[in-house]
Order: sequence, then structure tokens, then C-alpha cells
Amino acid sequence: MSEFFANNGGLFFALLGAAFATFFAGIGSAIGVGKAGIAAAGVLSEDPSKFGKVLIFQLLPATQGIYGLLVAFLIMSNVGIIGEPVEITVLQGLLYFAAALPIAFSGLFSAIHQGNCSVAAIGTVAKKEDQMGKALILPAMVETYAILALLISILAIFGIAAM
Repeated sequence: MSEFFANNGGLFFALLGAAFATFFAGIGSAIGVGKAGIAAAGVLSEDPSKFGKVLIFQLLPATQGIYGLLVAFLIMSNVGIIGEPVEITVLQGLLYFAAALPIAFSGLFSAIHQGNCSVAAIGTVAKKEDQMGKALILPAMVETYAILALLISILAIFGIAAM
């Protein structure tokens, strides 16, 4: 078992990081998009002409899942799962795992909270359609923290690849 771990542990931890990034950011996006979708459906039952506006709010929490997927692709391409095979040490695998954590957890929590903000913004647009721009800023502010986490994950991945 220790020989297997010594030979394959780096790849295991790197793929675990890719899985974490995809899984947790994806869960957050699914929850956020689901909450916003429920609110959007309620608005559409009263006024179907607001479809385009409420759809924008529903789509906002989906970006964190995309960010997690991007980080997973970067890790998989750097460790040779996609493209050229590369030998990965256990240390490098652990570093890739650590690099995935910012977007994994920030994606999870920011998507859920962005979904909650989107629900409130959908309610605003339902009552005061002319406030769309102001309402859009509120859930977009939550996105800032997902983008910062994505940036840190990407910088860390490129730093590991350069080692």
C-alpha cells in the first residue's frame, strides 16, 4: 500500500483537489440557481414578460460552478490526466489539492449567498421593474469573492506547475 501511495499519491491528491473544486462549487451553484429559479417561477406566474430579467438573476449563482470546473480542468491538464502524462510527487499533489480549496469552499458559500441575494433582487424587479440595475448590483457583489478565490486557485496552480 505504501508503495502504491508513493507512486500514485501525488496524482490521487491532485485529482481529489479537482474533485473538490468541481463538487463543492457545483453544489453551491445548484443550490443558488435552484433558489433563484423558484423565485423566478413565482414572478413569471404573475408576469411572464419579466422572463429575461429574472433569468439573469437565476444565472448569476451558476458561475461558481463554472469556476470550479475551470480549476479542475487546469489541475487535470497540469497533472497529465488531460494531455501529456506528467509525473507528480506527493508534495505536488498535496499542493494542487490545496490550490483547489479556495474556489471549492468560496464557490460553495458564495453561490448559496448569491442565490439568496438573487431571490431578493427578483422580488425587487417583480415590484419595481425600473430598479433592475440597482437590484443586479447586490448579487453581483457576492460574485467578487468567488472571483478572488478563483484568482488565488489559478495563481497557485500555475505556481505549482512552474516548480
